[in-house]
Amino acid sequence: MKKTLYIFTNGELIRKDNTLYFEGADFRKFIPVEDTGEIMIFGEVTFNKKLLDFLSQREIVLHFFNYYGYYMGTFYPREHLNSGYMTLRQAEHYLDDEKRLTLAREIVQGAARNIRQVLKYYQSREKNTSETVQSVEKLTEIINECSDIASLMGVEGNIRDHYYKAFDNIIENPDFIFQVRSRRPPKNYLNTLISFGNSLLYTICLSEIYKTHLDPRIGYLHATNFRRFTLNLDLAEIFKPIIIDRIIFTLIGKKMVTKQDFDQDTQGIMLKEKARKSFVEELDNKLKTTINHREIGRQVSYRRLIRLELYKIEKHLMGEKEYNAFVARW
Repeated sequence: MKKTLYIFTNGELIRKDNTLYFEGADFRKFIPVEDTGEIMIFGEVTFNKKLLDFLSQREIVLHFFNYYGYYMGTFYPREHLNSGYMTLRQAEHYLDDEKRLTLAREIVQGAARNIRQVLKYYQSREKNTSETVQSVEKLTEIINECSDIASLMGVEGNIRDHYYKAFDNIIENPDFIFQVRSRRPPKNYLNTLISFGNSLLYTICLSEIYKTHLDPRIGYLHATNFRRFTLNLDLAEIFKPIIIDRIIFTLIGKKMVTKQDFDQDTQGIMLKEKARKSFVEELDNKLKTTINHREIGRQVSYRRLIRLELYKIEKHLMGEKEYNAFVARW
């Protein structure tokens, strides 16, 4: 499996012979290009067109984050798996209201059921989440009754509101009170962790889409527009609860991240470099972790689960098999 390279320090990333080379103020390193699948840049890094051409040849995706850890954009190499047929199928399912709604409903169903699984997991560990489980289950029952995307998004928002309110009962740490969901800037430490983790997952989903015939610009729950990729946002909804949220609970529960790991300025709250590194290390470990996949009868990693989800969407678009979102069993 190819690795994700995270660059937190300032420096220059160049092509040197037939591999990658990073040079910082007090740090120099050769990076085996054969082992690299994507690069996430958090520091101030310079590079030239020759490097981008090399990354394109090697099909390596480059993601950029700003000073506060927010996703800025992606260098998406020339799409080597472009498929006019698949793009037409994606567009057809987006432009047909009923076909779009069918996919969007299933994405929300998958997200809701994985939220329920996370809540049930902590309920079994004597956390007070039983009322939230009941609320989420009631809302999940009406997902398939939604007749348009707006009402579906409303139900999905209500499910997440109930879910986030249970975070305080799961974490039980006064330094990480949820209050309300806030973004750009997050208004407290917990929201900062959620935003950082979600940004990472969006980029990972985008990298996985690159390795399929799908176009990341055409999503179904999130509206397609001129500004952004949307299919990766759809896909991330399914996996946020079982990947990002579980990592956050672990980081706080094991005191791997504390209130001392945050800085605050006029733009809001941000994670310090040490905490970012702790987060990405846990994320890397999680993505490498394997589970027994009952449908295909073998062990697969969490990262592979994301790719398999995309293959299932492809089959749905081609009319081969109806899409059913992945739901964790643990």
